[in-house]
Amino acid sequence: MDSRGVTRRAILLGSLALTASGCTSTAERYGGPILSAFGGGPTSRYRRRNVGYDGSEPPGTIVVNTSERYLYLVEGGGRAIRYGIAVGEDGRTLKGPASIGRKAEWPSWTPTENMMERKPHLRQYAGGVSGGPHNPLGAAALYLYRGGQDSLFRLHGTNEPWTIGQAVSSGCVRLTNEDIVDLYNRTPVGTKVLVI
Repeated sequence: MDSRGVTRRAILLGSLALTASGCTSTAERYGGPILSAFGGGPTSRYRRRNVGYDGSEPPGTIVVNTSERYLYLVEGGGRAIRYGIAVGEDGRTLKGPASIGRKAEWPSWTPTENMMERKPHLRQYAGGVSGGPHNPLGAAALYLYRGGQDSLFRLHGTNEPWTIGQAVSSGCVRLTNEDIVDLYNRTPVGTKVLVI
């Protein structure tokens, strides 16, 4: 794998390794390319595409439209790459400006205290979950910062690609693993993000 970013080949090879080791049901249950290949991914409406874009944001800006369930990476010239997303449940979404303060491949995840209070079954993960196909953050994560501080909101992959297009998360923005890898490789730390 290229040390500069996650590659589709790395995701596919990891999924194939799970299959070869007799973990086909695990790979299917936790998403990634295997699940998407078998129809578990988002509907065609939410698949990544290059589209016309009439916003005023400069090229390189990420615009997350939570009501539309789309994320736009502005390219300039009236164009953007549009990604289907899953968003936070009602009232659990970051709004306004932020920036990417950190990036991670196959990140670890620990539920916040607030998440565990609302969903007590998450207490079993209080010690954290290491990175990998079983991890809710998927293949990569872009950490949203405000004023130099981690906002605790993320743009990340998912092991549940069938949730794309829905309001289901605790506030973070989910993309398919394939789409977060694409976005991760296109956006450096410091990228401006606007959540509307």
